[in-house]
Amino acid sequence: MNSLISVSAAELTAWLGQWWWPFIRIGAAFWVMPFFGDGRVPPQVRLLLAFLLSLLLAPMLKGMPLIDPFSVQAILIALEQLLFGLLFGLCVQMLFMVMTMAGQILSMQMGLAMAVMNDPSNGESAPIISQIMLIFATLLFLGLNGHLVVLEVLVQSLRNWPPGASLYQLDLKGVVGLFGWSIGAALILTLPAVVAMLMVNLTFGVMNRTAPSLNIFSLGFPMTLLLGLLTLALSISGVPARYLDLVSHVLALLQGLSAG
Repeated sequence: MNSLISVSAAELTAWLGQWWWPFIRIGAAFWVMPFFGDGRVPPQVRLLLAFLLSLLLAPMLKGMPLIDPFSVQAILIALEQLLFGLLFGLCVQMLFMVMTMAGQILSMQMGLAMAVMNDPSNGESAPIISQIMLIFATLLFLGLNGHLVVLEVLVQSLRNWPPGASLYQLDLKGVVGLFGWSIGAALILTLPAVVAMLMVNLTFGVMNRTAPSLNIFSLGFPMTLLLGLLTLALSISGVPARYLDLVSHVLALLQGLSAG
């Protein structure tokens, strides 16, 4: 009877491990990841989605660690899964941060830095151009089936870096470098508009020196705004092709994050 009870407890622990470790990793990723972890999505919905996805994946995942859920080792593995999920979500968040940062740069160059609106997803105010770029990035991401590819990479990570593997197998250096890469990518996207607006400001500066009687402030702001909208339209027209390259780069980084 005791052996039967011990075997049943072991089987119960194995079944919980098949579901619990993927649930922690997927839940942490959904908490930070854009679109899934949007502030307008209730936390109960995110947890329910992670719960259902982990239940569907449980029969397909083999080799999950058989650990007492109340032991210190189980706590360490849970913290590792939380860390991986947060890093995964932050890497995907960089794709949207590139576009919002590009919108903030364009807002400052166009003189619309004070034109802000409430951002319900982050709970703070953001420039209007930044919100437009964020919506544009979200539509591009969904149009490229990026959400499905991200889920596939997240599921594949459970095989490449299963729970219980060493934390040193993760390419943490590449994740840290992604922050600097996002700033450089935003500057590359907005560089033509920034150069064009710089030429406009230099032109008005020369006009102010040659014709001091002209009211440059009343003339310069509407002209800067008009030319800024024109450069914004020209910049957005070339964003989809560049954004596809950015998405491919980040997805390749995510695939290599847990590949060792």
